[in-house]
Amino acid sequence: MVVNCIAYRKDGSRIGDVTLDAISDILQQDGTFVWVGLHEPDEALLLKLQEEFGLHDLAIEDAHNAHERTKIETYGDSLFVVVQTAQLVSGNLAFGETHIFMGPRYLVSVRHGASLSYAPARRTCEHTPDLLALGPSYALYAILDFIVDNLLPIVRDFREELQQLEQDIFAETFKRSTVRRLYDMQRDLMTLRLAVAPLQDIISQLVRLHPSLIPDELRAYFRDVYDHVFRVNESISAMREMLGAAINVNLSLVTFGQNEVMKKLAGWAAMLAAPTLLTSWYGMNFAHMPELDKPWAYPAIIVLMACTVGGIFVGLKRAKWL
Repeated sequence: MVVNCIAYRKDGSRIGDVTLDAISDILQQDGTFVWVGLHEPDEALLLKLQEEFGLHDLAIEDAHNAHERTKIETYGDSLFVVVQTAQLVSGNLAFGETHIFMGPRYLVSVRHGASLSYAPARRTCEHTPDLLALGPSYALYAILDFIVDNLLPIVRDFREELQQLEQDIFAETFKRSTVRRLYDMQRDLMTLRLAVAPLQDIISQLVRLHPSLIPDELRAYFRDVYDHVFRVNESISAMREMLGAAINVNLSLVTFGQNEVMKKLAGWAAMLAAPTLLTSWYGMNFAHMPELDKPWAYPAIIVLMACTVGGIFVGLKRAKWL
């Protein structure tokens, strides 16, 4: 459950891995801070961290239960941030949560569900100790930037799949799987938008507020994350509109195809109705029927039926029913 627990000096250099029990000793040193990474911790572990960092009871309860909305809360001199994460698992979109506790000298990230490890974000921070010297706020930026950057490939994959589905929509053969995938994509994008849209407000607050926790030197970095979130949100909105249009176009094409089939069936039925009408007259068993005693009557009826059917065929062909 404890992925990492690392202490850093005030100059941003790494002290090394520490145990949870040693956190209080590390924090007694001037200017140090601790970065703890957890994955689906149990209640006992969260209570241990609450004891070490003085975390708020409500924040601990949210981090343990998960299934929280994207939000940012202020508890005294600390922040509690909940961010929805997304990941493609076996071609399907899965969602998770990351809960972040940040104080003047600590940062605790708690991952639930589908989420990648934040080890790359940690390595990026350690390669720039001059920025990491600004404190846990730079670690918070690195995590948020990592989460948002992982959304970009998901959006790109959705865009490429949508282009492929558009080709399937205009294919001559109707595929039920295409309609099902369009609906699934629309559902996934709606869920993804519900996760991404509130993130704009969170980062906007980090850009403008909390001067005691976010130094001015880092606000430009948070603005960069905001721009990425805005771009992702706009791409999701655009694809949702395109999906809605694609579903309507697919429905229209299916209806058009059915109308074309009905027109052809109606045309052939009309051509069959004409000889059926003529021949039905001669099945009524009357004693005196027109031209029954004439030797040319049978060929004449055949020619008449052929001309009638031919005339109907030409008329339907000109009307593009056949």
